[in-house]
Amino acid sequence: MANSRILTIDLNFQNKTQAIASYLIRHNDGAVLIESGPGSTLSALEAALAKEQLTPRDITHVLLTHIHLDHAGAAGWLSQQGAEIYVHPNGAPHLLNPEKLIASATRIYGDKMDQLWGEFLPVEQNQLKVPQDAEEIVIGSLRFVAINTPGHAEHHYSYLFEDVCFSGDVGGVRIPGYPYMRAPMPPPELHFERWLESIARLRREKFTCIAPTHFGMYDDVEWHLNELERNVVATRKWLEEIMPSDPPVEEVRARLEAWMDEQGREHNLSEDVLRSYTLANPIGMSADGLMRYWRKFRSA
Repeated sequence: MANSRILTIDLNFQNKTQAIASYLIRHNDGAVLIESGPGSTLSALEAALAKEQLTPRDITHVLLTHIHLDHAGAAGWLSQQGAEIYVHPNGAPHLLNPEKLIASATRIYGDKMDQLWGEFLPVEQNQLKVPQDAEEIVIGSLRFVAINTPGHAEHHYSYLFEDVCFSGDVGGVRIPGYPYMRAPMPPPELHFERWLESIARLRREKFTCIAPTHFGMYDDVEWHLNELERNVVATRKWLEEIMPSDPPVEEVRARLEAWMDEQGREHNLSEDVLRSYTLANPIGMSADGLMRYWRKFRSA
């Protein structure tokens, strides 16, 4: 099954298991993390590191798939501990100066910001690294390749390591033990066509294990990518059916929630499992992303 060199750290987001992962890979001089997680889960990260006889100062490199708060919120703090932070060129400016990112998230989450995400510190400028598409990242004996995979966000990389693809959010949301996938579609950069191109690109890379940040490692890559593609195509079709009547965003949210609930019932998902899916992929956010995509790319 999974690559034995990779440890899946459950960041126990909002006291929920299997919602947000960070992946740890050791090397001779310390360890690499794929995703920092949000600032609110730093204590869970430190506890997981301590179990491995590591401290945050042993983290030498952090590879971020993208800069959304659940993936990158703790990157600035880790850069202060000495880690080099790798990120897509389009995301880099927001890590150095996160004010705009924090302001737009605060508009969405309001007074829940701190409880949900904790502190989002800027990344130290001399610690920020910006690989190009298909560039090899060499860390001791470890080799990673950054793969540009837009669709969920324009600033999204997936990372290849040996036989594994760390797919961030472009690889969908999936909870272990359930043959069910959701595609997270937040504003402002959701783009169906680019997402489908990214899935096609991942198919060409021939890895045998896929590791989305939400949540865990899977070795049924063909099923995973096929199901993800089916999901993206089905959501686009759903949107094309409901948007011509120009419904208000509240109606889109309600109808999307009803559609997701129906899918959950079809797959016999428990309330607990549904909570994992919802924390990893808030339905209201996806509704907003769908509306923005429609107005920006389709209604024109």
